[in-house]
Amino acid sequence: MEFKKTILLAFTMLMQVLHAQYSVNGKITDGDNTPLVFANVILYNNQTNKAVDAMATTDTGTYFFEDQKVGQYRIEVSMLGYNTSVSKVFKLDSSRTTFTLNFSLQSEQLDEVIVTYKKPIIKQTAEKLIVDIEKSEMINTNLQDVMKKIPGVIVTNGTINYGGQGNIRILINGKTTDYMDVAALLREMPADNIARVELIQQPGAEYDAEGSGPIINIILKRNVKLGTHGNLKTTMGYVEDFLYGTSASIASYKNKLNWQTSAGYNRSSWREDLIISRKVLDETYQQTSISPFDPETFRINGRIDYYINDKNTLGVSANRIQSQSDRITSNSTTIINETSETNLLTDNSFDRDRITFTLNPYYEFDDQKNKVTLDFNYIDYDYENENNLFKIDESPIEYNNQRYFQDATYEIFTYKGDYKRMGNDNFSWGAGAKYSKIDSDSDLQSFTQNEEGVFVDNVSQTNRFLIDESILALYSKFNAKLNKWSFSGGLRWEESDTKGTSVTQAETRSRTISKFFPSISLGRKIANQISANVAYSYRIQRPSYGSLNSFVYYYDPFTFEAGNPNLKPAFTNSFQFNLTYEEQPFFSVSYRETTDALFEIITQNDVSAETSRSVINLAKNNNLSTSLFAPLDFIEGLDGFTGVIANYNEYMSERLTPALDLSQWSFTWYTSAEYKLPWGINSEISGYYTTGGLEGQIEYKWIAGIDIALSKKFLNDRLKVSVELEEILNRKFLGNITYDNVNADIVNDWPRQNLYLQLNYSFGSKFNKNKKRGNVSKEEQDRINNKN
Repeated sequence: MEFKKTILLAFTMLMQVLHAQYSVNGKITDGDNTPLVFANVILYNNQTNKAVDAMATTDTGTYFFEDQKVGQYRIEVSMLGYNTSVSKVFKLDSSRTTFTLNFSLQSEQLDEVIVTYKKPIIKQTAEKLIVDIEKSEMINTNLQDVMKKIPGVIVTNGTINYGGQGNIRILINGKTTDYMDVAALLREMPADNIARVELIQQPGAEYDAEGSGPIINIILKRNVKLGTHGNLKTTMGYVEDFLYGTSASIASYKNKLNWQTSAGYNRSSWREDLIISRKVLDETYQQTSISPFDPETFRINGRIDYYINDKNTLGVSANRIQSQSDRITSNSTTIINETSETNLLTDNSFDRDRITFTLNPYYEFDDQKNKVTLDFNYIDYDYENENNLFKIDESPIEYNNQRYFQDATYEIFTYKGDYKRMGNDNFSWGAGAKYSKIDSDSDLQSFTQNEEGVFVDNVSQTNRFLIDESILALYSKFNAKLNKWSFSGGLRWEESDTKGTSVTQAETRSRTISKFFPSISLGRKIANQISANVAYSYRIQRPSYGSLNSFVYYYDPFTFEAGNPNLKPAFTNSFQFNLTYEEQPFFSVSYRETTDALFEIITQNDVSAETSRSVINLAKNNNLSTSLFAPLDFIEGLDGFTGVIANYNEYMSERLTPALDLSQWSFTWYTSAEYKLPWGINSEISGYYTTGGLEGQIEYKWIAGIDIALSKKFLNDRLKVSVELEEILNRKFLGNITYDNVNADIVNDWPRQNLYLQLNYSFGSKFNKNKKRGNVSKEEQDRINNKN
């Protein structure tokens, strides 16, 4: 036995000597003798003319190939922006076991790279639909334009639904926007910063379990261009009034340092009209609110990444957004009965100032097989609002003027760590942990003007509400492939501790939730181009902080909103089946069942004639949806897609008196298409039509929209001029509420036939480089009500 061990050891040592004694190394520099990092070095066997090894140069510009066989070789070195260099043939044998070869690459004098036309790439997986618009020539002025490129997503007056499904949450780079005004975000966020959009229908374990409907995750562009480059953009338009905006960005990627910064100013113009006609006993109340406003937004952001070496990266990003809006809403209430007609006119003045600051440092290790990400995110949000509701002109209806000061501050600290292991192309495994700490302070001060003209504290409405919440989450997930099968499974555990304190009422309520949230998907390739997959997820929807605050807030003399501190979280079981063709969506069926669903209910007091809006827990909400999708590239010269979605919504609750039972089918058609016109003009059209549906309690009628846009490039493709005509159809939102004693017709109107002109000028380098950090922290931190 000892003899066999000796022979085996000797044989092993001999093999190591025979295979380890030949090596090639060297250093790559530029014309100034500066080491070039991440240059591509390929070792070729000259007899077979095949590449036998390859690597990227280290942070010192060096390369090395070990354990090479006896033979003749040559080396090829390349790097974007430099001339490719090829060595002479050299020999490795007993006379020369180590060969050292240094290269000095010369800059390549190239014309600017012209980015050619490319349509958005749409890809469907078991968990999400991905729309890649980074290299698309489609005309996108703002985030609202980008949303229209997502199949089935409908945007109407700052609200979003997916083929009739509501409760959609928007994330930016995986982080929440719940504390933002979504309508303002859609209008004011520039589209040129967006790389792709993900419609996440079945969130995996790596995402927070928060939410009951689809998630829209907006992935921002990262600088991957060598050298220094920038962009100047100006937008002008007319939406009820003239609007304009301008922005500038600059970025640089040299050696180990990659940084980018941008700043912008935007003055929007908008108007919203709301008309409500309702019966109160034997009287009819006709309420009209006309609300024009011109918000101003200032934003500045920056990011820097430092590549320590090819495996380790440090980075930090910061962002500040300030939005100011002065606005006067004119309210008119006409009370009609059989013998008389009485009018009450009031104005509602708003003075709003919102400031959001975010800071996100990170560290990343990636050696192609193991990836570790440590991520910290800080959000500071301040909101100030003064609202005066006062009577104008003479009216026999008694009304006391009111004044509100509503201030809110939020601080969110999030710590997150992720690990991912790539076993091979057929298996990967990951795990992570996240801890969030949220402190919020909402202060509503309400005053009523007395007969002497003095504003006195309205103690029944004034309320200061504090929330202290912490959420700890742990998750694990793995993906596997075997022949035609694919599998993904994950488990997430979350424990949230929430304490809400009403300082005014001297009352504190606490809530602890500890629960597991599983997710799973299974797919199979049926044919060369057709695949099927089925997915399941379990999720929670916690009440927003604003809805838990027991405030009362008036929008006009007869309409107010009230908080509900007794709200419980809702839980959703979600199932989905997909058929894909060439990884694009083709057919899908989904079903969601939510218990204790959060539902916004409208009630009416027949004595005071007031209507109130508040959030309650329903017994159940069921949603069934099916969709068909088809590309349009089978038509010569046309690129784009079209599709239809059938959606069934049902809300049920026996806790209410009378019991609530609402249900309705809705059908939605959508399309987005591009066509190359003569003279290099790119044209596009997008549109939708829906038969109507349910928006909470409101049953609305059909609604449709069409947008048309043209663009052309000048000055060697550096200047892009775009013209867009938005909302060509003049179709208002028409709805009706019939529940208990509420019988109301609703008309909601917003600007149509809006015109935009955009000038976009790019300068500097256009050379790309494949070194960028992947997205981390793909979930949100809180559920702050966007009205706060």
